[in-house]
Amino acid sequence: MENNNQRGIRKVKLTSEMKYSFMQYAMSVIVARALPDVRDGMKPVQRRIIHGMNELGCYSDKAYKKSARIVGEVMGKYHPHGDSSIYEALVRMAQDFSYRYMLVDGHGNFGSIDGDGAAAMRYTEARMSKISMELVRDINKDTIDFIPNYDGEEKEPSVLPCRIPNLLINGSTGIAVGMATNIPPHNLNEVVDAIIAVSENPDISILDLMENYLHGPDFPTGGYILGKSAIKKAYETGNGLIVMRAKTEIEEHKGKPRIVVNEIPYQVNKARLHEKISQLARDKVVEGITDVRDESNREGIRLVIELKRDVQAEVVLNQLYKLTSLQTTFGVNSIALVNNEPKTLNIKELITLYLEHQEEVIRRRTQFELNKAEARAHILEGLKIALDHIDAIINLIRSSRTTEEVQNRLMEEFNLSDRQARAIREMQLQRLAGLERQKIEDELTEILKVIADLKDILANQSRILDIIKTELIEVKNKYGDARRTEIIQGTFDIEDEDLIPVEDIIISLTNNGYVKRMPVDTYKSQNRGGRGIKGMATNNDDIVSSLIHMSTHDDLLFFTNKGKVYRLKGYNIPEFGRTAKGLPVVNLLNLDKDESVKSMINIDKKDIQEQPEQYLFFVTEKGLVKRVAIDEFENIRQTGKIAIKLKEEDQLVNVKLTQGHDEVLIAASNGKLVRFNEENVRPMGRSASGVRGINVDGSKVIGMTTDKEGKLIMVVTEKGYGKMSPIDEYRLSNRGGKGVKTINVTERNGDIVAIRAVNGDEDLLIITNDGIVIRLPMEQVKTAGRATQGVRLIKVHDSQVSSVEVVEKTKEGEEEA
Repeated sequence: MENNNQRGIRKVKLTSEMKYSFMQYAMSVIVARALPDVRDGMKPVQRRIIHGMNELGCYSDKAYKKSARIVGEVMGKYHPHGDSSIYEALVRMAQDFSYRYMLVDGHGNFGSIDGDGAAAMRYTEARMSKISMELVRDINKDTIDFIPNYDGEEKEPSVLPCRIPNLLINGSTGIAVGMATNIPPHNLNEVVDAIIAVSENPDISILDLMENYLHGPDFPTGGYILGKSAIKKAYETGNGLIVMRAKTEIEEHKGKPRIVVNEIPYQVNKARLHEKISQLARDKVVEGITDVRDESNREGIRLVIELKRDVQAEVVLNQLYKLTSLQTTFGVNSIALVNNEPKTLNIKELITLYLEHQEEVIRRRTQFELNKAEARAHILEGLKIALDHIDAIINLIRSSRTTEEVQNRLMEEFNLSDRQARAIREMQLQRLAGLERQKIEDELTEILKVIADLKDILANQSRILDIIKTELIEVKNKYGDARRTEIIQGTFDIEDEDLIPVEDIIISLTNNGYVKRMPVDTYKSQNRGGRGIKGMATNNDDIVSSLIHMSTHDDLLFFTNKGKVYRLKGYNIPEFGRTAKGLPVVNLLNLDKDESVKSMINIDKKDIQEQPEQYLFFVTEKGLVKRVAIDEFENIRQTGKIAIKLKEEDQLVNVKLTQGHDEVLIAASNGKLVRFNEENVRPMGRSASGVRGINVDGSKVIGMTTDKEGKLIMVVTEKGYGKMSPIDEYRLSNRGGKGVKTINVTERNGDIVAIRAVNGDEDLLIITNDGIVIRLPMEQVKTAGRATQGVRLIKVHDSQVSSVEVVEKTKEGEEEA
């Protein structure tokens, strides 16, 4: 044992040694490699590159220098971790698709958004960009601390003065040990406005910052951000998942649709995206794509996806969003070093800590300038004394044997300091001229004013903040640019309603499944829950089937033929103009291939509170009915839930909102109709299949209406015949019967295709399956008994009626919507 001790060997516990060594390694990676400092937003390698370039004189207005020269300088003096890590960091700072505001001005091949690597460092050249000059501004005015480099022979900055808020405008990404950082870039104009707002009102809320100043990340590659709630969460907690989407447009080319991608999400490799879309097309995962071409050039990105003639481009695009990185996420994780300790910071803390750093920089710079000014004033005061006693000083110099004697006698006889005496000794004879004497006095007066001003700055926090504000506005005016990433309302995620204004809106849904939101003043008059519409959609084979008046904050339920229900807020529906057809509802809801929306119901929570006894009444094709209390649908996920459990080969036909004692009328294609009180159907849960409402007797249910919608029952057959009958002609009966005849179905008029409750003063829109549309006043539809065949409303020839809608009568001279 003694021999071991003598040889310096000691026993240690392996687990303790491993723990200690790993912690040392982890802290080294965290502090000295992977995480940025909150003050200048730079990792050590980036800071050393900028400092090295500054020391080499690679300024933005000077000639480029070889990248190898810069890398060698940085590696030899400051960063002994290999040339590849330094060059890779330098390359990234020179890429316009990686950095929102590039810190390096590269000359040569610095890689591409397709994932191509940069040329070797011996081929490329670089210099500081104009904006990176602001990082090192005033670095020689004692604004920051310098620390010894790795071998103690040089000094390097512990942090840069950083006149620009680099961490916020360029973001940062890095993987340490046990933690990682991922801070998104922002727009310089917005960041400066937010910093000024915080400096003027330290108690400002993050929500106020978001709404009025810093709206969200601004990525160098542009694109869209979906939804504000994820941004709000990331800003408030330092963590969040922001959904990014490519900017696309749909074009018609030679009669065929095509999707053109103009901007892609941040950090997405365009070549891999191209390959992925091509692979999905080859494997028939996405149907309808005929060709994928990359037509990008120096003007910008252009990825063209050619489609087949009969394909709906919006549906293909929606599939590509789900299956490719045309839509991806940015996981915000705002971790930065605060006093060399990693901390998760919210957006206001990031701004506040940058402000504190700038206050220290301004204070230290002011102190440096004050010291310099006081030193100069001290010398000038000595020179003034010398000029006042010039003859005595000349005699003193002439009678002294050595310069040391002159120095000592000047200090003793005229009460001068060492520096003042030295300045007098070194004074030139030409300073004795009258004008030169006046210059000294004027300079001293000016410097005393400067000293007073600098002391006032140091004594007043408000003046320091004013200087920061002025310099930030100067930076904003010099380097600020327009926002590139557009923030749009998301539809995949529950939005934070605090960010959405409460407004009345109109939601319309067409027979072909196009949905849109419009301002309420689009229509001159409309009752709440609006069943009628003014006019029709622009497509000649499509008409508006549902029109709902609601608030942006109300829930909108979509019921599909598969018996599922989906929920969206009013503001989740995209807004379009009056003449636009809207967006396919498949883009908003996760529908199956053969799933279609049958009914839209809006849920107004205030109405439910005032009248809680409200129900949703379902009817299926096979005649089953179900009544469910409306509060069962309060917590429906946007991914959908089962609203009614359908039996095999059955599907949902219609859903109506009822008040608990409405009369329900259900019609079958064989011309039979049953009328009963909804109270005959007891309330059930969402998962129930329901009970028999009508015996379809081999036919199928084609529709349902209630007595609250009108006092006349209008039916239309597949061969274009129709008629109206008073509702009283249909006797009230129990549910489950075969019903009574509502129209005499013959070979001449065909099966019933539609039933509507009307008042008789509306217009009727009839569309055939080959796209022919007719609009006629309801007065032209004959009111007749239940057992008649009706009158011809439209000549269908070889086609048949596919859809019927009732719309408000258009007043003479009024423009249709």
